[in-house]
Amino acid sequence: MAAPLVRIFSKSFRQISRPWGTCQAAWRCSSSRAAPDVASDHAAASSFPPLQTYSEEESMMREAVKKYAQERIAPFVSKMDENSEMDEEVIKSLFEQGLMGIEIDPEYGGTGSTFFSSILVIEELAKVDPSVAVLCDIQNTLINTLFVQLGTPAQKEQYLSRLSTDMVGSFCLSEAESGSDAFALKTRAEKHKDYYIINGSKMWISNAEHAGVFLVMANVDPSAGYRGITCFIVDRDTEGLEICKKENKLGLRASSTCPLNFDNVKVPEKNILGKVGHGYKYAIGMLNEGRIGIAAQMVGLAQGCFDHTVPYTRQRVQFGKRIFDFQGMQHQIAHVATQIEAARLLTYNAARLKEAGRPFIKEACMAKYFTSEVATLTTSKCIEWMGGVGFTKDYPIEKYYRDCKIGTIYEGTTNVQLSTMAKFIDKEYDY
Repeated sequence: MAAPLVRIFSKSFRQISRPWGTCQAAWRCSSSRAAPDVASDHAAASSFPPLQTYSEEESMMREAVKKYAQERIAPFVSKMDENSEMDEEVIKSLFEQGLMGIEIDPEYGGTGSTFFSSILVIEELAKVDPSVAVLCDIQNTLINTLFVQLGTPAQKEQYLSRLSTDMVGSFCLSEAESGSDAFALKTRAEKHKDYYIINGSKMWISNAEHAGVFLVMANVDPSAGYRGITCFIVDRDTEGLEICKKENKLGLRASSTCPLNFDNVKVPEKNILGKVGHGYKYAIGMLNEGRIGIAAQMVGLAQGCFDHTVPYTRQRVQFGKRIFDFQGMQHQIAHVATQIEAARLLTYNAARLKEAGRPFIKEACMAKYFTSEVATLTTSKCIEWMGGVGFTKDYPIEKYYRDCKIGTIYEGTTNVQLSTMAKFIDKEYDY
């Protein structure tokens, strides 16, 4: 078995200083001092590198994951999409390469890397197959993070070592009557001695088909409204848990999305993750971070589609010249390339802010909103540039087109993002 792509960087990652490390200290204290003079010292300015400046480890990771995705995932993409089934070998290889426990401490078999590294990995995987990217995204930005931040020592010991090596996790929040209004959920957890009985159902649960553990949001006190929502750890083999037939979806077909039923599911009190009644806070926090992951997925998807299409425009000859050489085509291609670059910078900015401990919610919403729009634009244009062949399954363009639509829906619809952004903008003008 080849050496894990990410784990080979973990030791040097902790030992070598990263370019952005110099920025974080400056950011943390920037609010307490006046803005620097325009003619400030060049050395001071150089401590703020461009957003697309990567540490040596980040650059190595990007290249390694790019190579891995081309060699180990690309050959399966078409078949997985056609069969609506994630190949077990693909899932196995993600674990082998250390891509399912990127931020988990090596003590538990993880890579011990950073949030930004997770974003880079998601982007590179999405260039080849967004279905694989979302599997990795949910694992790293939602499941692992919740266990790392909230888990007891016993919970971490039991689950983190598995999540980093061989077990997929799934996040269970949405229900039939609670979509954008995620906290109108009806799933109930009733207390009995030292355990709870969960009854209810969940919808649109990603990774459900392959998950070994589910983080389930259920209300222990409906009279308290969303303040009764609590996060429970539910193992796959728990009696009363039913994973129903997966959805037949437009896109991301290899990524399983299933309804779940809970029929008198008995969960010990020790399986509460975090505090009773704080589930809504945890969900909001994770979804804010998760939106940056979705943005990375959309950027990677758009870039992957673009990379498949532009070479075709340079080869296809009409009226005696390449279709790329027609000015109308050049302007469209340049416009889309600019949109993708802007989307990437929004995503990286949100990720760097989050990693630096600065407020990032508005920026995360902006990134998710804009990247979803750009992915839609890019994939639609690429089909047009490819002409008739772009409309067939002989090329991957139509798959990217189908895969991108979910970006405007999950982890907060476009309208939810716009509303959240507007609230922050409104507060910025309180003076």
